Amino acid sequence: MTGAGVRSGRLSVLAIAGWAGLALLLGSAFLAALGGLNQTTYGAANFVQRYLEAVAEDDMATATTTPGVALDADDIAAMGLPADVSSAMLRSGVIEAGPEDVQIVQDAANEDGTHSVSVSYRLGTSILESTFDVRPIEPLYGLLNRWEFVTSPITVVDVTAEHNPVFTVGTLTLDTRATKTGDELAAFTQTAPYLAIAPAVYEFGYADTLLEAIPVTVELEPAKTAPVTVDAQPTADFVKRVQAQVDTYLDECATQPVLQPANCPFGIEIDDRVIGDPAWSIVGYPPVTLAAGESAFEMPPTDGVAHISVEVQSLFDGEISQLEEDRPFKVALTTTIRPDGSIAIQLQQTG
Repeated sequence: MTGAGVRSGRLSVLAIAGWAGLALLLGSAFLAALGGLNQTTYGAANFVQRYLEAVAEDDMATATTTPGVALDADDIAAMGLPADVSSAMLRSGVIEAGPEDVQIVQDAANEDGTHSVSVSYRLGTSILESTFDVRPIEPLYGLLNRWEFVTSPITVVDVTAEHNPVFTVGTLTLDTRATKTGDELAAFTQTAPYLAIAPAVYEFGYADTLLEAIPVTVELEPAKTAPVTVDAQPTADFVKRVQAQVDTYLDECATQPVLQPANCPFGIEIDDRVIGDPAWSIVGYPPVTLAAGESAFEMPPTDGVAHISVEVQSLFDGEISQLEEDRPFKVALTTTIRPDGSIAIQLQQTG
C-alpha cells in the first residue's frame, strides 16, 4: 500500500471516530435535555401545578379532564355515593375563587414510583397545604413523562337546603329534589350530595321574591367531604302577601251579619234578644310573623281585635240598647309555597 493510501485510511478512521463522538455527544445532550424536561415541564410537580392553574382560571374543561380527576362508577360506589350523584357543579362559572399564590413545597419520589407533591396555596382567607399523590402513566411519544392522580381531588358537597329545595352556587340554580321520588319530594328540608372540583371557594345561597338565604362561603379542600346549609327564610314580600290574605279573610268574616261568623276566629254570645243584624268590623289585624317549622312556615297565635255593633233588648225589663263591644281573638296559621309560586295558607285552631 502506498503512503497516500495509508494516509487516506487513517483519515477515514478519524472521521468515523469524530462523527461517532459527535453523535455520542448529541445523544448525551438529548438525554440530558429529555431528563431535564421530565424533571421540570413534564415532572410530577408541574403536573399538579398545571391542574391547580386550570382550577384558578376556572378552566373546568382542562381541570376535569386531567388524568385521575374523573370518577368512574366504582370510585363513586367506594365513596358511598349514589350512582346518580350530581356532577352539575363540575363546570365553569360555578367556583367563586380558585387557589392563589401556589407554591410547591416538596416533590417526594416514593419507592413504588409514585410521587407525593405537597403544595401550599391561599384559598379565600385561608393558607392551606395539600399533598397530591400522583403516579406515572404511558409516556408521551414514549419519552416524556405523563402522570395521573392516585386519588381524585374531586370533593363532595353535602347540601342541606332548608325550607326550600332550590339553591344557587355561582351561576347555577340547582334543585335538591332532582333525583328523588315519592314522599321525598314533599320534604320541607332536602339534602343532596354534589361532586365539586377542589381546591376552590364556592358561594351558596338563594334569593327570589318570597325566599332568601344569606350567602354561605365554603372553602373546599381536595378529596374531602364538606357540609353546607342553605337556610331559606321568608322575605318581607312573603310576609306582606300572607298579611294581605289574612286581612282579606278577616274582612270577609266581618261581612257575616251573625253573632258567630262561620269558620272565623271571633264571635259573641248574647243573653238578650238581638234586634236587627249584627255588624262586625276589624279594628286590629293580627300582625303576621313567620318562622320555619317542621313542614311549613308558621305564624304563632297572634292577637287581633274585632268590634261588634248590634241593637239588643233586655229580657229582664225590655229596655232596648245599642251594644258596642271589642272582641279580642287570635289567629295562627301555616303557609307554604306551591310549585306554581302561589302561597297556600292553612289556618290553625287556637283553642
